[in-house]
Amino acid sequence: MDLLADLRARGLIQDATDLEALRARLAAGPVTLYYGCDPTADSLHVGNLIGLLVLRRFQDAGHRPIALAGGATGMVGDPSGRSDERNLLDEGVLAANVEAIKAQMARVIHFGEGGALLVDNREWTGELRLLDFLRDVGKHATVNQMVARESVRARMESEQGISFTEFSYMLLQANDFLWLHDHLGCELQIGGSDQWGNILGGVDLIRRTRGVAVHALSWPLLTAPDGSKLGKTTGARVWLAPGRTSPYAFFQHWMNTDDRQVREHLAKFTLLGLGEVDEIAAAHAAAPEHRAGQRRLAREVTTIVHGAAAASAAEEAADALFGSGDVAALSPAALAALIGEVPASQVDAGAIEAGVDLVSLVAGTSLAPSKGEARRALEQGGLYVNGRRAEPGATVGPADLLHGAYLVLRRGKRRYHIVQPAPGP
Repeated sequence: MDLLADLRARGLIQDATDLEALRARLAAGPVTLYYGCDPTADSLHVGNLIGLLVLRRFQDAGHRPIALAGGATGMVGDPSGRSDERNLLDEGVLAANVEAIKAQMARVIHFGEGGALLVDNREWTGELRLLDFLRDVGKHATVNQMVARESVRARMESEQGISFTEFSYMLLQANDFLWLHDHLGCELQIGGSDQWGNILGGVDLIRRTRGVAVHALSWPLLTAPDGSKLGKTTGARVWLAPGRTSPYAFFQHWMNTDDRQVREHLAKFTLLGLGEVDEIAAAHAAAPEHRAGQRRLAREVTTIVHGAAAASAAEEAADALFGSGDVAALSPAALAALIGEVPASQVDAGAIEAGVDLVSLVAGTSLAPSKGEARRALEQGGLYVNGRRAEPGATVGPADLLHGAYLVLRRGKRRYHIVQPAPGP
């Protein structure tokens, strides 16, 4: 199966300028292509992950990807998919965001000698003179074409309208493609379907100014099983930065995949071959209650984004809390992964060293607001220490600390609280 057929089978092609011409060009030899992300935040999200993985698929097929961090276009703001104007970021914030997303890109694509290239469009746009831009780029774009773009038309028809700043965004992106074509031999731009109008602007600019045909390809936007769009405005955005979405929460996001989308997400978000994807999907469909498809999906994607160690710790922690895993056997990494995911608190290390009454320890935590309620829960057999049911009168001491640092309390089946000894002065 050729690369484009593979992308088609994965549901990763929605629009293309000329698929047969692109197929012939790919067959003729390595092609340089690019995908851009604007640094409007200090993290990319799972929607960007599709683009990075498409770059990776091209790279694995022998082509040269360019990952573009839009330090310049990020200062303007893309109107695509927006109902209001983006807040403009200052240069310091943008610079920090660019560095952050560069590191995230590097986890998915192979950079270095002979590998992918990482560029920032401030390199060629930051000092661009206005008159040069109007003459060399604006001269070749008609307002009629720009207004016809769906993203612009929708904003023009809205109550707020669109500023000239955002209106000019598509020209800046078109100029990016032109610059990359002239200086790095780039012949293909890829992006989500919401970028299709902007991408075509670059294709048209290169045709008009250089007299050559270049290529463009887009994939469908992510949707929920009912077809509604996923995104930050719906509260569904999942970030690639561990400080925004922890590896544990990231793993759980994929574990919560709807059964109807397991095959789709395995195809789009992992590097597994399609044969293996279909085998996993078929096995999952035969016994969806085992959630084997979601587990494999979560493991694969978390490994790509956060590494094998973080994926293993997240899976181990999830098994212990929601499966049949043994809390007492959790590794330090798995326990650390849970901090911030379940309620936690610290107690004086000296109190644990001397032995502390379990009722006193539980009272005031997320498990019980008072000693009276904690005592009733204990007497009813509803309190657990490191997975073991506690008896009335139980105390907790240093021997109960997992790895000398964690105490996992549980009330009932699913209410957890982690206690740690407070560090000394």
